[in-house]
Amino acid sequence: MWTRGRVLAALAVLTAGLLLFHRAVPDSVGGISLGGAGSLLESFLPWLGLVAVVLLVLALLRRSVTALVALLLPMAAWTWLFGGLLRPAERPGPHDLLVVQHNVSDENTDPAGTARALAGAGPDLIALQELVPPALTEYERTLAPDYPYHEVRGTVGLWSRHPLTGTRPLDIKPRDITEPWSRGLRTVVRTPHGEVAAYVAHLPSIRVGTSGLASSRRDESAELLGRAVAAEPVRTVILLGDLNGTVDDRGLAPLTSRLNTAERGVALSFPAAFPLARIDQVMARSAAVTHIRTLPATGSDHLPVAARVAPG
Repeated sequence: MWTRGRVLAALAVLTAGLLLFHRAVPDSVGGISLGGAGSLLESFLPWLGLVAVVLLVLALLRRSVTALVALLLPMAAWTWLFGGLLRPAERPGPHDLLVVQHNVSDENTDPAGTARALAGAGPDLIALQELVPPALTEYERTLAPDYPYHEVRGTVGLWSRHPLTGTRPLDIKPRDITEPWSRGLRTVVRTPHGEVAAYVAHLPSIRVGTSGLASSRRDESAELLGRAVAAEPVRTVILLGDLNGTVDDRGLAPLTSRLNTAERGVALSFPAAFPLARIDQVMARSAAVTHIRTLPATGSDHLPVAARVAPG
């Protein structure tokens, strides 16, 4: 039993190494692209837990004590990295904000139904991306009774129960995009418990192909957004958006290094038919994102996410 399963044991140690030292996996070496290998690994990092489960089954079939002992390493690493997300949500605080983030899809055939579904969660703020006419009119009409304040810039918008002021577009357009492109806004929400700067953004899509991960536009846009957040004078900030990246992806480091991410909840949001990753994010500064969850599917290829934010 001690001599069987050495290959499985080696794979278990490798899995643990990838979990713990994923930042060491490069995207390129000496200027030669590796297809964004590191960023691609980080995009699906939690799924390495499934690899450990498969190895566990094989180790049991092989009756390999060596492999079973080695599997303690990836299981401990995964629990350390992601186990906290599985904890149940805490009781909401009196000053918490409930926010919803959703890429509604420019091909959504039921914008009114989508708007009703999002409002049904009872959030204070609703951030939407891929707003295009004539669907925008349907969102505005349907959400107006419960959300009298709203702002739209380009293809992103924010609906609020509380007054909004100081709204302006965000310049997060990558340099090589020459056509009109507006996917970010900043506004201030005047909540009963103080002002909150709200950012809504839709970063460029990434592409995964035979050459690997193409994320340069997304990364550039994330850097611009990170600079804007860093310069924000209002103490409390909430960022809602389709960031086309997970919180473990190094491409979002300009944001995750400055903002808190969800403490509890997994909320895989894309693709809606079989969610593999959460690329729809809620982050905050001087506040905690205490829990995040998905809402039922709408007419979009993304699932909406709802998060509770506790001001610090």
